[in-house]
Amino acid sequence: MPELPEVEALCRSFDTRLRGRVVARVTVRSVAVLKTFDPPVTALEGLTFDGCVRRGKFLDLAIPPLHLVVHLARGGWIRLRDKPTNARPSLRGPLAVIVTLEDGGSLEITEHGTDKRLAVSVVRDPAEVPGVARLGIDALDPELSPASLGGLLRDQRGTLKSVLADQSVIAGIGNAYSDEILHAAQLSPFRHADALNGEDLGRLASAIRDVLSGAVALALDSDPGSLKDGKRQSMRVHGRTGLPCPVCAETVREVSLASRSFQYCPRCQTGGRILADRRMSRLLR
Repeated sequence: MPELPEVEALCRSFDTRLRGRVVARVTVRSVAVLKTFDPPVTALEGLTFDGCVRRGKFLDLAIPPLHLVVHLARGGWIRLRDKPTNARPSLRGPLAVIVTLEDGGSLEITEHGTDKRLAVSVVRDPAEVPGVARLGIDALDPELSPASLGGLLRDQRGTLKSVLADQSVIAGIGNAYSDEILHAAQLSPFRHADALNGEDLGRLASAIRDVLSGAVALALDSDPGSLKDGKRQSMRVHGRTGLPCPVCAETVREVSLASRSFQYCPRCQTGGRILADRRMSRLLR
């Protein structure tokens, strides 16, 4: 799933490469991904791109007086091509939306996998998109200090793992980078979010800033087409079940939940205790 660093890199690339280019045609191949109907997607035709802004994990492509807002969810991706793809139209294919440009290029939005959550909206104001309206403070906002982080977590009753990925609390962090952040902060995924002391909050705030800033820098140095592979290769624990932790050489372990899994290092994060699954991890706090 694309998270803050990958979306930030895509956003900066599109901000430069799309600015000033004119929309010729919008083709929706998967009606299910379109979450708005007024204004219609055809209202974008003839308008000019005027930049791109990241809002949490949302891409906000400004095409005045409208906005094309995209949430890539788990299996979505977006590419800017010099020429439109020559793939045949298919109701079952991954290609969901094609924005054809007057200069012959195309912006193509795809979705792979069975978990169909890709969301595309055409709105007059980004705040009209419910997911954007509910976003909390951005994970890279300079105002996210240990003190302000403590204030945010104080009223949360969930685990650190779930709260970090809650976009209404902190915007931009998902499953992968919450694993990386908690590993860097040496905190258990199942620690109660409202039970951190000052030292814990300091490590967590630093880990959020350092992990995401480093990932953004790496993503910006990568070709947009290789962002997914670059993300996987940069991870220390996420997606590395059974491999040695790069910090302590302990074996990275996995916890499986209903629809996804996450990884952690027992030695770095849980005092050596191994969590079999969420139900068996209640003893660890």
